[in-house]
Amino acid sequence: MAARSKARKRALDLLFAADVRGESALAALEQALADGEGPTNDYTDVLVRGVVEQQSRIDELLSQYSEGWTLDRMPAVDRNVLRLGVWELLYATDVPDTVAVSEAMALVRDLSTDDSPPFVNGILGAIQRDRATLD
Repeated sequence: MAARSKARKRALDLLFAADVRGESALAALEQALADGEGPTNDYTDVLVRGVVEQQSRIDELLSQYSEGWTLDRMPAVDRNVLRLGVWELLYATDVPDTVAVSEAMALVRDLSTDDSPPFVNGILGAIQRDRATLD
């Protein structure tokens, strides 16, 4: 597994755990660092901090593009994979769109339900398509 793929997986672990516990993802990241369990790849830190910084806009877009689904209704894994994917699509200038989508798809295929890949792909594909018109 490539270094950035591992970083995405670790970022997902931190975001997911914080989401399920109702905690701050930044607090979870800081605690992992303090406990010596922190990310060994700086990109994990970039991802977690980026998602937290842009979470209100990301969640707004997810709510807009996930027709018939609220954020609370989504499986926690899917919700956090989508947050990572949207952050990479909109804010990571060094990550090609196709890589952002394919990495999100790999995570959701490995970690979520059989129904999740088409759902996640549809949302990320629509956001990717409309990216130029999004503020």
